[in-house]
Amino acid sequence: MARQLRACASCLIVGLLLIPWNASAQDREVNPIGRAIKATFLDPMTYPPAMLTYDGTMRDWQTSQPFFKNGFVEQNPRFTLSGRPGDRAVSYETGRNQILKDSLSVLAVSAVHNFSTQLIEQALRDRYPEHRKMVTAIGWIERSAVASLMSYQLAGPHYRQWRDNQRLIAELGIR
Repeated sequence: MARQLRACASCLIVGLLLIPWNASAQDREVNPIGRAIKATFLDPMTYPPAMLTYDGTMRDWQTSQPFFKNGFVEQNPRFTLSGRPGDRAVSYETGRNQILKDSLSVLAVSAVHNFSTQLIEQALRDRYPEHRKMVTAIGWIERSAVASLMSYQLAGPHYRQWRDNQRLIAELGIR
């Protein structure tokens, strides 16, 4: 997560350095940072990676509980008592809290990415007013693609594990 955050921050800085701000009287009245913050909060692409990460990981965690009650061990070191794979799992509450923290960090990375994208997009629209629709469309496409990729990479394995857990519970007759 820290690496992704640094990458997003680097892109923001490079983008802001490469794109000069228009300096008209109207632009001075509108704060570009405030506009970007508002656009980030209102952008529906800010939230899916965190929501899907939370949902997928919770489904995985919930369907893993019957295994733990029957003596199985956890392979994810982030959810074991010792911090090593193949050990006893942490309590349900501890795991749920870890999942919530993970999801909030995903939300932070997504928000930083969308905020930087909003700033760059605003600067491009100001600099090239004749291409406002194109810049806006490209911004939507980029934010949607990043949100989709983040969601797939972070939540996908947990949804697959959830499905596998359900199948195995049915096959083994575990309660």
